[in-house]
Amino acid sequence: MLTNSEIMASAKKTKVYFFSHDIPTRIKNTAGLKHFIELIFKKELQSLESINYIFCSDKVILEINKQYLNHDFYTDVITFDLSPNTKAISAEVYISIERIRDNANQLGLSLKSELHRVLFHAALHLCGYNDKKKKEKELMRKKENELLTEYFHR
Repeated sequence: MLTNSEIMASAKKTKVYFFSHDIPTRIKNTAGLKHFIELIFKKELQSLESINYIFCSDKVILEINKQYLNHDFYTDVITFDLSPNTKAISAEVYISIERIRDNANQLGLSLKSELHRVLFHAALHLCGYNDKKKKEKELMRKKENELLTEYFHR
């Protein structure tokens, strides 16, 4: 378990950043969460340059989905790998807080749990996991659940 000084030291040199675009978003223990996300990349043997999580509204994510992916529907998360090469991952992740809230309500989950699932989901995509096929979805969900358990029960 990390000490407070270790958490503070890692926060100063973080590679993970959180931004609220057009919707206020508050996350508790951001330093610990940033460190945990960095650990996901280490466990998956991936080098991380930086990852920007941008929290936004449905309106913003729909426009991004239309403009960059040619999809005309809402989604909870869009991940862009901006890495200029394969040595270190650099990315932007857009997360619709409204979609997360609706999904949590529909699934009977807490907003906190669903938000963390999506944060970890994006990191797993950047580490090479996919979720288009049934087997891929099963593996992705298994990894998400393992990460949620590890994060919330450490």
